[in-house]
Amino acid sequence: MYSKEIIERFKNPRNAGGLKGANGVGKVGNASCGDIMKVYLRIDENEIVKDARFKTFGCCAAIASTDVACDLVKGKTVEEALKVTNKQVYDILGEMPAHKIHCSVLAEEAIHAAVEDYYKKKEKESKKAAKQDK
Repeated sequence: MYSKEIIERFKNPRNAGGLKGANGVGKVGNASCGDIMKVYLRIDENEIVKDARFKTFGCCAAIASTDVACDLVKGKTVEEALKVTNKQVYDILGEMPAHKIHCSVLAEEAIHAAVEDYYKKKEKESKKAAKQDK
């Protein structure tokens, strides 16, 4: 049985869609269960998550989990965003079948993957700038 929050987030996700200007994109998924999540983060020069959006292919728990995870990271520093856990996502969503709890784990992993992508891009830009300064 799904909670009212899961059904509401599934029917009316707040953060669905791509994000122009995203500088961190993370994709995770499990083809065997069918859930694929892609999270887009726009992080400013002070390392604050200014916006977070997602595209998820999966069940209603997967869509709802990704939507909540995006809400949880908005306005946080990158370091704070990395501390968002699947338990926080699950606690907001409420009751879901035990075999769907992995959706909240995937949402946490998608945030981590997007932050990792952000750091990789930032490092690449730093190296490029250093080469130009020489």
